[in-house]
Amino acid sequence: MSGSEADPIEITREFETSGSNQSGMRERNERLVLSILRRQGALPKVEIARKTGLSAQTVSVIMRALETDGLLEKGEKLRGKVGQPSVPLRLAPDGAYFLGLKVGRRSAELSLVNFIGEELAHVKTTYSYPTPNETLEFVRSSVKSIFDKLPPDRRSRIAGMGIASPYYLWEWATVIGVDESKMAAWKDCDLGAEVAKMYDFPVYFGNDASCACGAELVFGTAPTPPDFLYIYLGYFVGGGVVLNGSLYTGSFGNAGAIGPFPTKSRDGRDTQLVDVASLIGLERRLLSAGLVPEVVLADRDNWNIDPALIDDWLDEAVPPLARVVQTAVSFIDFPAVLIDGNMPTDLRSKVVAKVAEHLKELDMSGLTVPDIRPGSVGPRARSLGAASLPLSKRFMLET
Repeated sequence: MSGSEADPIEITREFETSGSNQSGMRERNERLVLSILRRQGALPKVEIARKTGLSAQTVSVIMRALETDGLLEKGEKLRGKVGQPSVPLRLAPDGAYFLGLKVGRRSAELSLVNFIGEELAHVKTTYSYPTPNETLEFVRSSVKSIFDKLPPDRRSRIAGMGIASPYYLWEWATVIGVDESKMAAWKDCDLGAEVAKMYDFPVYFGNDASCACGAELVFGTAPTPPDFLYIYLGYFVGGGVVLNGSLYTGSFGNAGAIGPFPTKSRDGRDTQLVDVASLIGLERRLLSAGLVPEVVLADRDNWNIDPALIDDWLDEAVPPLARVVQTAVSFIDFPAVLIDGNMPTDLRSKVVAKVAEHLKELDMSGLTVPDIRPGSVGPRARSLGAASLPLSKRFMLET
């Protein structure tokens, strides 16, 4: 089956943990079991039956079918209890594979992820600005490179590709610093449909920041509340909204699109959050210092940057970020805000601490101050989030 899916993303972490013993609900029950095992880890059949409300016989049938399909595998026997030792079942790493494509303003990345979220391969290219033709050629060559290293039996387990890209790419030409005509071709390009023509697996499309938020839900290593605001600092800044454990993208797919949030520059000009609180601001400072941003920022784990440049960027970026948080909790009572980004862990921690500190200086009367936390996925959240789209659509329970 091939095709492009552009429906709003629904990636679920919390869900109704009750199954149905009716035969017509088998697929839903299978998704329920897989979702519980993804969230909680290996469990014996009796525990799965307890959590789902399904009969022991129904659970046995489901687990046997999922094992036969290669999606589950047996873990180590649990001993030390009365009776026969129980055997927990867990997700099989090689049960399915997913491709995640991130198309950004300065770079494109393709990741191969297995069924438990481990990244097995990663390919990246950089450019001054993206074009449809170059992006499609990157996809073609990168997929071939990944496939060439996969045994044939594993290639057949590719369950789909997700694409994470900013909406309305052509509108960002001026901010990137290129002539609008160079990116105008994106107006008439349906990237998902074009990629779907190239392969026989399904292709799904989502906003890049929403996908990064989806990666936190599906692959994140830290517990999260059912409702939270997610902020991702990349070359631009974006976000995601999670309600009742699900990624909410809104009627037009723009929920959490904080980049256009109106704010003021330090000299008092009306501007948008993207202009003062994204890595583009840090890039401008590097350029002013006579440095090459592509070289300085290439190592995501260690930026050898003058601390004064970092602090100057943070002095401009943090106050409007805190204002976004203040505004967001006045509309939705978020108990937590997660901040992640394409940056070293220590800098992410610094951003989190400074936003939390600045929030104390704002008038939060009548509002509950949210917990400001770091995300747990990091720089590759967008490509991993793209890979989570086919995983979620095909193997998880959606609400």
